[in-house]
Amino acid sequence: MPEASGWLLRRSGASPAWLLLPGLVLMAVCSPHAGTVAAGTACVPRCYCSESEGKTVRCSHLRLTSVPAGIPNDTRRLYLDYNQLASVPADAFLGLPLLAELDLSHNHLSTLEPAAFRGLAPSLKFLDLSHNRLVTLDPEALAGLTARSNLTSNPWHCDCALQSTLPRLDLEPVSLTGIVCHTAEPNDTDVRGQALLLTKDLDLCVVLKKTTDVAMLVTMFAWFAMVISYLVYYVRANQEDARRHLEYLKSLPSRQGKSEESSTISTVV
Repeated sequence: MPEASGWLLRRSGASPAWLLLPGLVLMAVCSPHAGTVAAGTACVPRCYCSESEGKTVRCSHLRLTSVPAGIPNDTRRLYLDYNQLASVPADAFLGLPLLAELDLSHNHLSTLEPAAFRGLAPSLKFLDLSHNRLVTLDPEALAGLTARSNLTSNPWHCDCALQSTLPRLDLEPVSLTGIVCHTAEPNDTDVRGQALLLTKDLDLCVVLKKTTDVAMLVTMFAWFAMVISYLVYYVRANQEDARRHLEYLKSLPSRQGKSEESSTISTVV
């Protein structure tokens, strides 16, 4: 066998290093992102992996504070629920072209960075973001995603920004019914406990504009009243000064009286 291999090398004119090149290329193709590993490799440390109906990776209840590295790139289901994730950075799942289900529920998520789910749009079918701390959505974070999403049990802050974001999302419409208002702006808007998608008759942007206009009018009126008060004070102060000046002039001896007195004295002399 070694003789046959040597004959093949001599016949092809190739070196052993050249024969290793296809393998190196294959490794590069199978590792498109530093956070993932090639298909068929070991599971993520501390996580459980199974091959039923495509690769499933379960990293639940591990107190993770960041998305783990080394997720196999043939993963179809990824469970990161019941951890301590506070944010999802950009390109957190890049290199998982087959991922169809992603569970991020029961974490501490308050921020989804722009491009957080980049690369998942073609394959992702279900995204679970329930039971987190999300108060608003950045449309750039969910750009291109058409997956059905669970957005319930988050302290959503319903305002003009969030309401104007909803039409820009490509998620399944039923997903948006999970955005139930916990707080609202303006504060007197009666939408708490309601699904924001179902309050189409209430335009929070118009309400906010009206509130801003009223506040501006009140401010202008207060400024105008202050200017008027200052003018009144200024006029009264000038009047008082003028009165005092007149009284002072009246208290001085009259020049005409002095001239008449001088004439009388000269006549007598």
